[in-house]
Order: sequence, then structure tokens, then C-alpha cells
Amino acid sequence: MAAITTTDSALLRLMQLSSVSLPVGGYAFSQGLEFAIERGWVSNAQQVSEWLEQQLLYSVAQTDLPLLKLAMIAAEADDQKGLLQCNDLALACRETRELRLTDSAMGEAMNRLLVSLGISQPLPTSGELSFVVLFGIAAQNWQIDYPTSALGFLWSWLENQVAAATKLVPLGQTQAQQLLGELQPLLPQAISRADAVTDDEIGSGLQGLAIASAGHETQYSRLFRS
Repeated sequence: MAAITTTDSALLRLMQLSSVSLPVGGYAFSQGLEFAIERGWVSNAQQVSEWLEQQLLYSVAQTDLPLLKLAMIAAEADDQKGLLQCNDLALACRETRELRLTDSAMGEAMNRLLVSLGISQPLPTSGELSFVVLFGIAAQNWQIDYPTSALGFLWSWLENQVAAATKLVPLGQTQAQQLLGELQPLLPQAISRADAVTDDEIGSGLQGLAIASAGHETQYSRLFRS
């Protein structure tokens, strides 16, 4: 992985973008983990670690990070067509309605935040917006380089998922911190894996994640109808 360098102002902006207090609702989406816990597939800290490791290396690194890089390149070039294509690809890569909603709901919230912060983004707001694409637009606007942005994006994703597991398994606060420490070394590895993904290879195929997400959305759809 390339060396990470950043200015103090860019680092502060990265911390803002990666913070769990960013009002985009990342903590509210378990991305299939809740269903996996309910079904007993995941029931302790070790199994949470294994679940998140697989998702990190074979889903986020295969899909979100390459999309983040493309979005930042397009944003730097003021390439609206490229950003639109990146947004469409991001949404198309979500394997279930729930996973797509996660991306678009966080994207909608991120768009509102960017507007309130005075950051213009060239994507039309009449359709669905991908969070990862808007994250890239914000990062580029604040002159955060891609490797640093990728690390911040991964940390935000990991912290939100561990927070969800802490409530759902449940885990103790100390266990949650141990889990974060255990998984942290995988973040640079995920960035290195993403660097090897070509544009034609973007996308993931984690069957367990797709099944868990589909089961979760079907379960709650039935509850809502009843």
C-alpha cells in the first residue's frame, strides 16, 4: 500500500468524515449481520470477527474501495458523466434491496450534509445517490488523498459494524474494543486488495451475506405487512 501522507487540515476533515457522529445513519444498518445473529450463524466475538473479516476483504475491498477511487478521480477531473456512471455501478453492485437501501439512504443523508456544509456535488438529487460516491466527492473537495480516504472509509465501516454487533450479539464494551484492535491490521490489507481490482472486476459475491440480507429484508417486510 502506498504511504499515507496528509496535511493537518485534511486529517481533521478525514476524522470528521469517518466519525460515528457523522449524521448519515451508518450505525443503523447491520448489512445482514442482524439476521446472521438471529439465525445463530454468528453468536460470539470470534464469529463476529470472522464474519466482518470476510465482508471486509471480499466485499468492501472488492466493491466499495474501487468505487471510492473512481469517484475521487472523476471528482478531481470535474467529470460529471464519470460520477454518474460510478453512482450507477455502486447501486447496481448491491445484491439485495436492503444493501441498496443502505447505500442510498446513507447517500441521501450525506447529500443533505454536504449541502449544509456548502459543498456542491454534481450528481442529480432526483434519483438514488450512493454514499461511497458522495464520500469520495467530499474527500476530494477537502483534498484528502485516496489511500487516506480509503483508510477512513474502512474505519467508519468497521466501527459501525462492531457497534451493531455490540448491541445484537451482545458484546461487552471491552470485547468490542478488542475486536476493533484485532481487525484493524486488516484495513491496509483491504486497501492493497482493492488496488489490484480492475474496473471490470468491481463487485462481490459473498453468498452468505446476500442470503442474510435477503432474509432480513423479507423478514421485516412480512412483519410490516402483518
